[in-house]
Amino acid sequence: MKTDILAFGAHPDDVELGCGGTIAKLISEGKTCVIVDLTKGELGTRGTNQTRKEEATEAAKILGVAARENLGLKDGFLVNSEEYQMEIVKMIRKYRPEIVLANAIDDRHPDHAKAAKLVSDACFLSGLRKIETELDRETQEVWRPKQIFHYIQWKHIQPEFVIDISEHLEKKLEACMAFKTQFYDPTSKEPETPITSKDFYESLTYRAQDLGRLSGVAYAEGFTSEKLIAMKNFDGIVW
Repeated sequence: MKTDILAFGAHPDDVELGCGGTIAKLISEGKTCVIVDLTKGELGTRGTNQTRKEEATEAAKILGVAARENLGLKDGFLVNSEEYQMEIVKMIRKYRPEIVLANAIDDRHPDHAKAAKLVSDACFLSGLRKIETELDRETQEVWRPKQIFHYIQWKHIQPEFVIDISEHLEKKLEACMAFKTQFYDPTSKEPETPITSKDFYESLTYRAQDLGRLSGVAYAEGFTSEKLIAMKNFDGIVW
């Protein structure tokens, strides 16, 4: 399956929180997108593996992604190992994306930065012909994405560019709140966490609004890039 965008998240809900608006925008413009969650988020204070799976499925439907997979790597203990790299290489070669979106390069949760490096290294290895992989008993062809962009999560990281999500903020919020066990719910009897507060939910809007203010749009999501971005012209820039 050839896809335009392959979005990786260390945990179910990372992609929605970090770049859900961007994915919704790209899909509305006719692009195809697939989400791959590295872990099941099994160490999360709230919810269970089953509820997280159901929530991830619902969020994927809301965004309209073509597919969503979970690699079942070990939550809280991501390591940049050959074993984990090869699992991600298989996904890259399966979906053959032009662009990969990955976790923040630095963040509060240690899995996020680890996932960022893990995915980045796997993108390089996926283009090496002497690394052979099989999926469903078929030999895979090599593939290396053209760009790797990292979304921004808990920490404030200066973005190198932003995407205007003004028309897609509501869908992003809807996809995030599909994870009912994880975020703000005044009726929940489960323990409170840093992401279950009303303030965290509201931050999804005011952080997007602040990036929009700085870039001349209503709402935006920010990204960092692993390499210099070349532009053919000034088309598409918001003045």
